[in-house]
Amino acid sequence: MRTGKEKVSRIPLAPVLLAFSLAAGNVFLAPAAYALSELHKIPGQANDAPAAPGSAQGQSQPQGGATPNVPMADPLVKSQNNQSVDKTPGAEENNFKPVEVIYDISKAPEPVRKMREQIVEAAASGDLERLRPLMGTGTDQTQVTVGEPTDDPIGTLKDLSGDPDGDEILAIMLDIVSTGFVHVGQGTADDMYVWPYFAEKDLKSLTPPERVELLRIVTAGDLSDMQEFGGYNFYRLGITPDGKWKFFTAGD
Repeated sequence: MRTGKEKVSRIPLAPVLLAFSLAAGNVFLAPAAYALSELHKIPGQANDAPAAPGSAQGQSQPQGGATPNVPMADPLVKSQNNQSVDKTPGAEENNFKPVEVIYDISKAPEPVRKMREQIVEAAASGDLERLRPLMGTGTDQTQVTVGEPTDDPIGTLKDLSGDPDGDEILAIMLDIVSTGFVHVGQGTADDMYVWPYFAEKDLKSLTPPERVELLRIVTAGDLSDMQEFGGYNFYRLGITPDGKWKFFTAGD
């Protein structure tokens, strides 16, 4: 009868040592695997142990508290660019400068407001002749054609109208001064309040509401032609800060 001691002595030594070493290895490897996946749950290690450069832990904590995998931007550069460059597409290449569109007529000087009101009243009357006293004479006469001045601005406007009485041109004039306007040439000889604001804006950058507003004045075909041309070329009206009606012309 063999004893237990004799049974043990007959077990080959090499396999025993190999099994022991594998078991010992599992004991020492287990904590390492646990540390990679559950490190944040082990007190004293998640915050105290420094992360190795390029490790998964180091990558999950970007500088500045930014969202992982999102590149950091330079807000100072972007802010400066936004202030110095017109955001509208194509504005720089077409030489359009940023403009402030004004809808509140009270922001214009009193002489400008008064002249606009007189133009509106005259145009709404349906009598083209009521515009004549507002147009001045000589060098101060309102310009109604591009190029050489005309001796009879009222007669010229009647000829430009699609009807014999000039009603169409009066309707266009009312539509023009009913839009927003811009103040251009401040501090220069060309200081002017101009209607509509489209005359100073890149038409390719118009918002949907602005396109609708422009289409109250021109047709969709006209708008397409203007965009291809590179700017607004329908009627525009200008009043100087001291209340002189400077022009009502069509063209660039």
